Amino acid sequence: MFTGIVECTGTVVAATDDEGGRRLRLAPDATFEDLHHGQSIAVSGVCLTVEEYSVGADGEGGWFEVFLARETVEKTYLGDVGEGDRVNLERALRADGRLDGHIVQGHVDTTTTVTGIERVGDDWYFEFDLPASVAKYVVGKGSVCLDGISLTVADRREGDFAVAVVPTTYEVTTLSEKSMGDPVHVEVDVVAKYVENMVSGYADAL
Repeated sequence: MFTGIVECTGTVVAATDDEGGRRLRLAPDATFEDLHHGQSIAVSGVCLTVEEYSVGADGEGGWFEVFLARETVEKTYLGDVGEGDRVNLERALRADGRLDGHIVQGHVDTTTTVTGIERVGDDWYFEFDLPASVAKYVVGKGSVCLDGISLTVADRREGDFAVAVVPTTYEVTTLSEKSMGDPVHVEVDVVAKYVENMVSGYADAL
């Protein structure tokens, strides 16, 4: 699993369509010295598996390749990224690691679009469309994962929601490169889904 605490951004250095899906080669901005085959890495919130990699000389110039299955291409916007595009990267949480964000699976529920961007003092205020399919899981002051970033819902209205972004998050993630209308991956808090499942079971028994 992941925490939604982005380690660094990375650049798409190659994108090729493959039989049954798509293959991306990504270059992290930071050194990932522990890259290995089969490793899970969240790419803008999408859990993908490392197939090939190179750490480069002295840790510089490293890259890794991931394969996007057809379902991933259809459900996320990674099927549209190309050379030079930027993504958020987070390696899977170690068993002895600190959970600083919230429980993130890397299983994107849907995508949404940026509808508003406003600077408020040193912080930033981002607004997004609220897809009907996940609306019941998005609550004020609750957790939501957007493009792999663990964020708190600052405002929740009928058809949209907003998050407040602190300077550090703005600077170390791709949020600083987002514009109005850009797509964003959404993963709602899985705990809400478990609660819904348990409560619905009780309701059915009544």
